[in-house]
Amino acid sequence: MATPNYGYEKRQKELAKKRKKEDKLRAKSERKSDGSPGQDDQDGVAPADDSTTQSGSAGSPTQV
Repeated sequence: MATPNYGYEKRQKELAKKRKKEDKLRAKSERKSDGSPGQDDQDGVAPADDSTTQSGSAGSPTQV
């Protein structure tokens, strides 16, 4: 009767973990790259408003 090859099973489990982790990282980076334009649109609008407000604030409106 053959004995179980625990080393092989362990290696397969490690490889599966590694693949799963890589897939998660890839999906995360895709979400980040896909989500960034949407967030940049929101962030792009907000900083533009903030920078305009800051420029206006740094000028006479805040000080006056």
